[in-house]
Amino acid sequence: MPDTAATIKTGGLRERKKARTRAAIQEQGLRLFREQGYDATTVEQIAAAAEISPRTFFRYFPTKEDVALFDSTDPLMFAAFEAQPPEVSVIEALRRAFHEVYEGLTPGELAREQDRQKLIRSVPDLRARMLDDLVGTIDMFAEMVALRVGRSPRDVAVRSFSGALIGLFIGVFLAVDEAGPIDYVEMFDAAMEQLEAGLPL
Repeated sequence: MPDTAATIKTGGLRERKKARTRAAIQEQGLRLFREQGYDATTVEQIAAAAEISPRTFFRYFPTKEDVALFDSTDPLMFAAFEAQPPEVSVIEALRRAFHEVYEGLTPGELAREQDRQKLIRSVPDLRARMLDDLVGTIDMFAEMVALRVGRSPRDVAVRSFSGALIGLFIGVFLAVDEAGPIDYVEMFDAAMEQLEAGLPL
């Protein structure tokens, strides 16, 4: 599991220290991206703002892109999903996990996550990389879903379901900027409800 907010809360001392450093780098990177633009911001500037060396920066993030793309809520989401009662449907488990994670964020954490997502949508290279990375996320979802329903992650139905979830995420993620003040969690929840109903229009 990557170093994230989850390891800050539950990991050992070394893991918590690494997670805090990663979070500080990302926080400073997002601040600089917001203040002076993504393209104008360098790795050296992010490292200086986080009070680390560029060499240390690369221990945590392979590229500048990864500062924006790293999602600390992912392992929290996976853990919350796996913790749902076995009698709950897969979609309901996902809905509950999504609410649990986002409603558990502090106002500052939520604001940073919204800034991060807005940045990805606004920078073509980041948006393209995120969409490419989501192909691999289908495999992770398939593993989780398969474990919950007692089937193989290579099962066609499991993979089709996992692909539909990623498609749903992409649709909501890209539509948020155009949705006005509507809450991201509310929008995702409505999409999950639509999926559960068979995607009626």
